[in-house]
Amino acid sequence: MAHVRKTTQSRKTAARRSTSAKRGTERKSAKRAAPKRWSQRVTKQSDALDLKRGVFRLTSPKRIATSLKRSAEHSSRRKTGAYRSALSMLTFYINRAGKTLPKTQRTRREKAKLELKRAFGRE
Repeated sequence: MAHVRKTTQSRKTAARRSTSAKRGTERKSAKRAAPKRWSQRVTKQSDALDLKRGVFRLTSPKRIATSLKRSAEHSSRRKTGAYRSALSMLTFYINRAGKTLPKTQRTRREKAKLELKRAFGRE
């Protein structure tokens, strides 16, 4: 009986080793491929905007728009006009969140787009 347990245990250990070995090769190849979170890289490294931290966690659409406007006007990283940069960053955030963004927050962000238009006098 002890012999049977030992054999079964050896098989499990061997199976675990082969599985972890497979995972190791997958991880190595994944590191060479494009990063999984490309959107995070875009927000940190692109020439979009220097955003104030936590701007998308604000509850008021007007405050979100005001903060985006301020960031767009003062940013040295943007390549295009302030309005276009601010609007594209807001749209990017909404699209990046995708289906996981709760309806209330999505509505708030969409209202922030309208407020952004008003803030730049584009209404």
